[in-house]
Amino acid sequence: MAKIVIPQLAESITEGTIAQWIKHPGDVVSTGDYILELETDKVNVEITSEFSGVLKEILKDEGDTVVVGETVAVIDEAGNGPAAQVTEAPDAEEIPAAKKETATEEKPAANEAPTAGVKPDSTNNVIASPAARKLARERGIDLQKVVPQDPLGRVRQQDVLNYMPEPRPAASPEPAPAQPAVQQTGAIEQSGKPVERRKMSRRRATIAKNLVEVQHTAAILTTFNEVDMTAVMNLRKKRKDAFLKEHDVKLGFMSFFTKAVVSALKTYPLLNAEIQGNELVIKKFYDIGVAVSTEEGLVVPVVRDADRLNFAEIEKEIASLALKAKESKLALSDLQGGTFTITNGGTFGSLFSTPILNAPQVGILGMHSIQNRPVAVDNETIEIRPMMYIALSYDHRIVDGREAVGFLVKIKQLLEDPEKLLLES
Repeated sequence: MAKIVIPQLAESITEGTIAQWIKHPGDVVSTGDYILELETDKVNVEITSEFSGVLKEILKDEGDTVVVGETVAVIDEAGNGPAAQVTEAPDAEEIPAAKKETATEEKPAANEAPTAGVKPDSTNNVIASPAARKLARERGIDLQKVVPQDPLGRVRQQDVLNYMPEPRPAASPEPAPAQPAVQQTGAIEQSGKPVERRKMSRRRATIAKNLVEVQHTAAILTTFNEVDMTAVMNLRKKRKDAFLKEHDVKLGFMSFFTKAVVSALKTYPLLNAEIQGNELVIKKFYDIGVAVSTEEGLVVPVVRDADRLNFAEIEKEIASLALKAKESKLALSDLQGGTFTITNGGTFGSLFSTPILNAPQVGILGMHSIQNRPVAVDNETIEIRPMMYIALSYDHRIVDGREAVGFLVKIKQLLEDPEKLLLES
């Protein structure tokens, strides 16, 4: 028998939560096959098998927390398929009397065949994970009525937790209990009002913890400015077709902002630093984090050496990282070591916000929606211009207001004169 253990993932990650089992008891496993998906504080990691054989036993259910080095499954290296389990079953005489009844009840029907490693429900042919099936039995839920979120139609434990039964027809009232009853379907009644309880995902809990911690440890202050985006928008309109044809990627706003940030960081280097004990570590490289929203929460993949990349290379790298984030394929190396972060709330319609630092960084730039507003061009002329508010949150422990304001002014000047931005980059 071979043991499947949780491998060492990174220095900062010591545990994770089993998101789903890709293989199931009775499945044939080959060396290198993905066997389970592990949710960590930062990314989801697919754990592979180092052995070949038949998955004999799963020791941890989906949703369980496991630590590095813990055994989570057992593989029978001598097995060749589901039938191998039958030949290894002990004779009836070898089963203790106290366990005979249980063994009999758990024996599968003779005509039951596994489908892709997942057992269908015997009455309604629902495909469900072992953890979901167990939870449904405990709570008396018909799996056929549970709507799965999985695109392949597989019911998972969270789907059962989120299930709310249809209201029953009115019947004669029953005596009310002495205390409000807690339903076992994921929804509860408190003082006659319906509510829903959901367990926070590991990533969401980590995000919450980190955001609170940085506000307790850093002296966060935010300063604002606004940018006239006319010149950038005209340049994009003029060059977008040729740019797409030449580089096979669209010319977006992020490359302009990334280039402007790098130039401003060179002018104001303390915004590209971090505090370590009583020392300032001023970084001479520019790894720019770009915040990306996913269903599991906000992640900040990093564009490495942004100062050495041209506009097309920046756009391609951001597009690649965003796609990996949405498909939960980011590696830990994609998320580590950023020196400064850009977040774009404008993609969701935000007009104004105060971004929170991405520790241990000491600066984060917030972009917002572009809105046409009347602007005084000179003492006699008012024009409608596409304007964007920008915000810089910074750690006041090492960055003074003068530097923070100068940083935003520098970005404003570069974006309002893109030719200057091209020359400086």
